[in-house]
Amino acid sequence: MSIKTFRGLLNDGSQTRIRLKHIDGKTGYRIKKLQAIDDEPGEVEVEMVVKIYSIEQTAVDNTVNFSDPTLLGVAVYANQGNQSVVSSEQVIFDTTIFNQDIFVTAFSWEGSPGCNYYLELETISLDDVEATAVILKNFRNTNTVA
Repeated sequence: MSIKTFRGLLNDGSQTRIRLKHIDGKTGYRIKKLQAIDDEPGEVEVEMVVKIYSIEQTAVDNTVNFSDPTLLGVAVYANQGNQSVVSSEQVIFDTTIFNQDIFVTAFSWEGSPGCNYYLELETISLDDVEATAVILKNFRNTNTVA
């Protein structure tokens, strides 16, 4: 198993696609680490949420719903913008295995201009049965969640 890393800067209220699809679908992924930090640490007060989904989102918001089967991970980051208050981060992610593209969203309550994310995915070799099951689960989620 190897680790693939992804990082980027998202504008407030935006999302990005991380391309993971393979022709045969026999490479699976699982989240190992998710971190977030604003683009100007210590400069401005900021509270933001970064979420990872298995499908593209029609709207980017701060709602966290663990009943949503397409939600794969969440990082909540807060920084008071001065040296007397330490920034904090809460990260929760699922151990779900996926083999399709994923989507990272960023939302800030304070209107921060940008949010950085860092993501580590563990690669997993899937046999034919596992690959089919993961593909069918993704297809079912794509067609049942708006």
